[in-house]
Amino acid sequence: MTTYTFRKAEIEDKETIWKIIRQAILRRKADGSDQWQDGYPNEQSIENDIANHAGFVLTKSETVIGYCAAIENFEPAYDTIIGKWLTDSDFVVIHRIAIDENFLGQGLSKVIIEHVENYAKEQNIFSVKVDTNFDNHAMMKIFDRMGYQYCGEVYLRGNARRAYEKVLQ
Repeated sequence: MTTYTFRKAEIEDKETIWKIIRQAILRRKADGSDQWQDGYPNEQSIENDIANHAGFVLTKSETVIGYCAAIENFEPAYDTIIGKWLTDSDFVVIHRIAIDENFLGQGLSKVIIEHVENYAKEQNIFSVKVDTNFDNHAMMKIFDRMGYQYCGEVYLRGNARRAYEKVLQ
């Protein structure tokens, strides 16, 4: 069984993280998606995540192979939802999940989400909220399989996104 480590990203990880994000941007474009095709995320997004202690990396044998931002109680776009969140309590929001192209197809997005859920519980937070593009069918399937419930639509950078929440036990 492969052992992965999930840890806070450090500034030294930035170049590797940015490479992984760029790969994901290109994959979304090749899939015909508008997601991540508007200059976001960018290097500044990653720097901000790290500076705010919200950037996390998934590593295998010390090699960074995945990335996400896990942000506590802050996503202004989530204040206005067309629909209804399951809870009004503290939450962790997951943004910018990306996997190195050499490690695709191994279920690592799910591994990252599981680690974020554990991180949330360690912070005594029992809600995780996420969103994705309407054309990101792979991510929607992951959310469904992991018990996330569709709550409605939120708007980020002017675009409607599918919003999900999972209440943790």
